[in-house]
Order: sequence, then structure tokens, then C-alpha cells
Amino acid sequence: MQVAPADAIILFDGKNLDEWVTVKDKSAAKWTVSENIFTVKKGTGNIQTKRTFTNYQLHIEWKIPVNITGDGQGRGNSGVFLASTGTGDGGYELQVLDSYNNVTYSNGQAGSIYKQFIPLVNASRKPGEWQSYDIIWTAPIFNENGSIVSTARATVMHNGILIQNNIELKGETAYIGPPIYKKHGPSPIKLQDHGDPSPAISFRNVWIREL
Repeated sequence: MQVAPADAIILFDGKNLDEWVTVKDKSAAKWTVSENIFTVKKGTGNIQTKRTFTNYQLHIEWKIPVNITGDGQGRGNSGVFLASTGTGDGGYELQVLDSYNNVTYSNGQAGSIYKQFIPLVNASRKPGEWQSYDIIWTAPIFNENGSIVSTARATVMHNGILIQNNIELKGETAYIGPPIYKKHGPSPIKLQDHGDPSPAISFRNVWIREL
């Protein structure tokens, strides 16, 4: 488990989810905390940080349960939204999924910028093993009228392997339809309660450095 640097903001310290809220009503996050990890509590909804961020370095570790079931997008599905722009799945999603031995569409596998960019390599570990994302996020810049000045960019390491190399996002990630940009400012980071029927995944050691 990677140690957070001295200048990092700790978003999960192993004890509680005090840095997080439920997206839909801003109430306390209801996911389960136990033994220095937190686990999706299915049906309680997405959670997001109380704080908002612009440009940053983010470290987050996640684990697909060893008893994972299902296939395709119904197998350990979650997501790290690098900027949450509304309720539901609004924002820019870095996909979390069991992609160790699981066939799905290429831009929906673990490490993809959902429906936009396929990872350079499948760096997934087997279920039951901890995995890590290290992300450099550069937020988009907008004109006053909402037009785009510069696009969002992301670099992602999955288990220490480069899988997204300073890619320029085409807009917010969307399940259906083309990606578009909508003007926003500093935004929370969001984690997804996807709702697929497979056993819930877990997270730990979440920290961020503002850039």
C-alpha cells in the first residue's frame, strides 16, 4: 500500500467516510467501513467528496472481491469520476471493472475513460488482489459563455503501468450519445454505486494532491 506524501489531503484514513457525502441528497455517505477499507453499500447511491478540486494528483486503491460473479459490465462495475458535474453519473468517468478475465466492449474495460479512450494495456490483477490508480487530472477551462478554452486531460497509471497518456477528453463521459462539455468550476470526485448484481467492490488509501 502506497504511503501518502506529506502534502496530500487524505480522503480516506481507514476509519470513516467523513470526507464524503451521498451525491443525491448530500447526507452522510452510507457505504460500509471495516478493517481500514470501505465497500460499496449497494442501493445507497454514488458518493462524492465534500471538497471540490480543479487540477490534482489522485491515488486510490480498489479490489474486486474474490467471489465475483457475473460478466461484462455486470461484474465488479464501479467508476472514479474525476470531476462530478451533477447527480447520477454526470462527469468524467475512469472505469472500474473486473477486467482480469472478463470480456466487454473495449472502451468500457477497467482503465478506460468510459466510452472515449481504451487503456494502452490491460493491467488488471485477479479478483481478490488490491489494485491502484494514480491519476493526473487537468480540468477543462471555459469561457464565460460556456465555450471551451482548453479540454480536460488525464494521465493514468494502473498498478504502476501507464494506461492513459495525457489524453484530451472529448467531453463528459456518456453511456449513450456523443460526449459534450458543459461549463463547470471546481468539482468533487465521485465514486459509483453502479447497481449491477455482482458482489460489492472495496476501496482504500485514497489521497489527493492539488496541483
